[in-house]
Amino acid sequence: MRQDPYGRSQYGQGGGRRGGGLGNLRWLILLGFLVYGGCYYLNNRVVDPYTGEKVLIDNSIGVEEEKALGLQAYEEILQQEQPVDPNSQIAQQVRAIAQRLIAKVPEVEAAIAAEKGTQPSGNWKSFDWDVNVIQSDQANAFCLPGGKMAVYTGLIPVAQNADAVAVVMGHEIAHALLRHGAQRMSQQKLTQIGQMAGAMSGMDPQQQQMVMAAMGYGYLLPYAREHETQADEVGLMLAAAACFNPQEAVPLWQRMSEASGGQAPPEFSSTHPNPGTRIQNLTALMPKAMAYRAKFCPQGAAQ
Repeated sequence: MRQDPYGRSQYGQGGGRRGGGLGNLRWLILLGFLVYGGCYYLNNRVVDPYTGEKVLIDNSIGVEEEKALGLQAYEEILQQEQPVDPNSQIAQQVRAIAQRLIAKVPEVEAAIAAEKGTQPSGNWKSFDWDVNVIQSDQANAFCLPGGKMAVYTGLIPVAQNADAVAVVMGHEIAHALLRHGAQRMSQQKLTQIGQMAGAMSGMDPQQQQMVMAAMGYGYLLPYAREHETQADEVGLMLAAAACFNPQEAVPLWQRMSEASGGQAPPEFSSTHPNPGTRIQNLTALMPKAMAYRAKFCPQGAAQ
């Protein structure tokens, strides 16, 4: 084999060129996915009427599709869990709270939209509201897209009163109103684009894990915490407008923290704000919540 003046074989030179070509191809693939991801992100942003900010919601995910997914999940949960008798006292009390909150959705949405300079979405008009109480030790509740709700019996002793239950249920209803489910599905698609980019650009598994961890801590987890903060605010306004006492929110979250035994993960690695941050935010929102109570609940303003 003929050697070049610098002691490199022609085979070595050819191999270097092929390696460089492969490296360039990988960068082109990565660049292509970045462009695709950027276009997906920019072309699927809409203004949230509750925040006035642009959020990522895939244009292909309509409210009706969300409702269908919510109904499917709801039916599966009710088949697996143990709903209490709908005629029981606790079920009737929870249903009454839900009805008061739901009745104030139009007014609260319109008021918040006016504050933000946006147009009310009215998505709730197509919701098929329903609420069940599930026998469980969990201090929890949920509201799925389309208005399918459940409250776990374990929440009742921690909440201690109807006002605190209303704060929790208002928070869960707010997730549905804010279309947080559709936003999470859109984020998952964006994450999948990133995963495909990493795999097809030749990143080794460790590098892919590092990139996804950075995306999680830098984007997905903060976004999830922001969702919780948004739901806290909208839910608090709903509870206040429905003539519940929003001031019960702070002691509620103090009790929730005690009930968890202080086992919450550090905030930066959690989908939820830590109790201290949550209480601080709710305390700051209290003047606004009391103003909503005075405006939409005249009989409550005098109490």
